[in-house]
Amino acid sequence: MEIGGTLIAGPAKGPLKGSITVPGDKSMSHRSVMLASLADGVTEIHGFLPGDDNVATAQMFIDMGVQIDWLNDEKTALRVHGVGLHGLRKPVAMLDAGNAGTCVRLMTGILAGQRFESTVSGDASLCKRPMRRVVDPVRSMGATVSGNDGGNLLPITISGGKLKAIHHISEVASAQVKSCVLLAGLYADGVTRVHEPKPTRDHTERMLPLFGQPVAVADDGTISMTPTDRLTAPEGVVDIPADPSSACFFAVAASLVDGSDVTLKSIGINPRRDGWRRVMHAMGASLTLLNQATVGEEPVADVRIRSGGLHGMAVDPNDVPDAIDEFPVIFAAASLADGEFVLTDAEELRVKESDRIAAMATALRLAGADIDEHADGAVIRGISSLRGGAAVDAHGDHRIAMAMAVAAQRADGEIRIHNAAAIATSFPNFVTLAQGIGMNVRWAEDAGAA
Repeated sequence: MEIGGTLIAGPAKGPLKGSITVPGDKSMSHRSVMLASLADGVTEIHGFLPGDDNVATAQMFIDMGVQIDWLNDEKTALRVHGVGLHGLRKPVAMLDAGNAGTCVRLMTGILAGQRFESTVSGDASLCKRPMRRVVDPVRSMGATVSGNDGGNLLPITISGGKLKAIHHISEVASAQVKSCVLLAGLYADGVTRVHEPKPTRDHTERMLPLFGQPVAVADDGTISMTPTDRLTAPEGVVDIPADPSSACFFAVAASLVDGSDVTLKSIGINPRRDGWRRVMHAMGASLTLLNQATVGEEPVADVRIRSGGLHGMAVDPNDVPDAIDEFPVIFAAASLADGEFVLTDAEELRVKESDRIAAMATALRLAGADIDEHADGAVIRGISSLRGGAAVDAHGDHRIAMAMAVAAQRADGEIRIHNAAAIATSFPNFVTLAQGIGMNVRWAEDAGAA
């Protein structure tokens, strides 16, 4: 995908050092503005991630009549004047999710419960991502959905109204599917239940009670919810922890560059988001938790990373859903580790902003890595250093671009990463923070250079 933006990265000129705070959690930022908009009362949110994806979510609610006041120029703090579950207004134009898959899939659940018709679309990348996994359940709850490929591809048009509860048994381990059904369940008659093949990130289940909606989780993992027909703004500020997915890029970089010692502040360590740390620990990374605390309903800690010899391993399939967004940069770590790294049961990587298995395999091979691509993962045999001089394509995927910038820190020359501008969707200040700890990365003078 041609979106422009070229990063020039590596090799690191010395050890990475310092203490940094990465932006707020992307997943929780989406959910906080959604629930705040649907609540009665005014919610103040701090630590909001001001990337394009989250701003797109906020704009959707503005387009449906919600007043949102940005409290600082950085757009990390906001005040949301909720309109209640039934207070959204029909948008006058198509709702634009941009590149935000989480936004569009969760919004499908919310829009399914509205008594008006709405159409949602996104950029060229998002219009290729499968929607049937959320469209089918809301149809079974009573919503009408039409769109390209029978509603599987954007744009889709949703006609909602009073829904009926379902017991949804999800075929894929996807927090987006689970959250879509639960959000639609706010508008449904009866008890909505969701069962997943494996547990996934549980931010929706943790945040709903903060807004007055109880959620129960059974011993077998089934989530159930009886709607109260009202959400209420929390009395205190909703604080968003720092994003573990963003932190992982710097954790891998510090693990790879000799002599490095980096501390990442107040990172979310929710077990359903902590798979990256379990995988990195199994690879031999030196990771230490400091100052453990709780922010809202979420556990957090400072994470100290020191360089150390990484080795290959076979990823536990149970850790895959909890590290699904971090595997691109873990691929970078594996390509420079001792021995063989094996990932299976990760076919979900193929339906992200890009086919992340194919994109990382191609990019790393161009830089000299030894990697075999498989339908549901990859086998990577580590080497001591990547080859500089390569030009790779991020395919408009922010995580591919940042992962290759990390990998380049252990290259023998510079690597050019094209179509990297999508970093703005999730981590606008990635390059600034990276430079602050000593990573060798910069934007090319001509951002659209080929």
